[in-house]
Amino acid sequence: MTTPVQIVEYTLEALAEKFFEDSVGSWRSERRYYTLKSGEIEEVVSHITVKFLERGSSELIQLAEMHELSDSAIVCGTSVTWDSNYLQPGRKPTKGSTVFGIQGNILYRDRGFATSKPVTAQYTLRDPKTMHLRTEYSGSVFEEEIKLIGTSHRTRQTIISRAGEEIMIGQYLERRM
Repeated sequence: MTTPVQIVEYTLEALAEKFFEDSVGSWRSERRYYTLKSGEIEEVVSHITVKFLERGSSELIQLAEMHELSDSAIVCGTSVTWDSNYLQPGRKPTKGSTVFGIQGNILYRDRGFATSKPVTAQYTLRDPKTMHLRTEYSGSVFEEEIKLIGTSHRTRQTIISRAGEEIMIGQYLERRM
């Protein structure tokens, strides 16, 4: 017999899997970071590549091990790589990657925004095209919304808080290449 909780988790996982599949590809990301206290604005252009990961992929097995889960615990996920250039003088380009995976309403990451350590986030999907993530560690809270718009665009917004006070907002417009 299936309980209502299991049905909700399956439905949420299925929606997240479809969201990840719809995010696959190469994206040009134009970002602005607003530091609220100082008013400083930082602009970044990134090239992002999103790859879908199926249950049992080597990346998801490694992610599960980082989080002390069984090898098959993570349902699916994505591997994201980026190459970023800051528009302000004196900032060096950056490259990186991260792996995301889901189980139930938890999104597992191999690293956080401001840490190289594995982190988790609670996620929800307001609708099939809008994912909301809430990540907490080291006294900070990161709330992110990613919205797919048609097949060629998506928006993202991240609000970073510390000690209950919002300190930074990141806004992103991303175009599929």
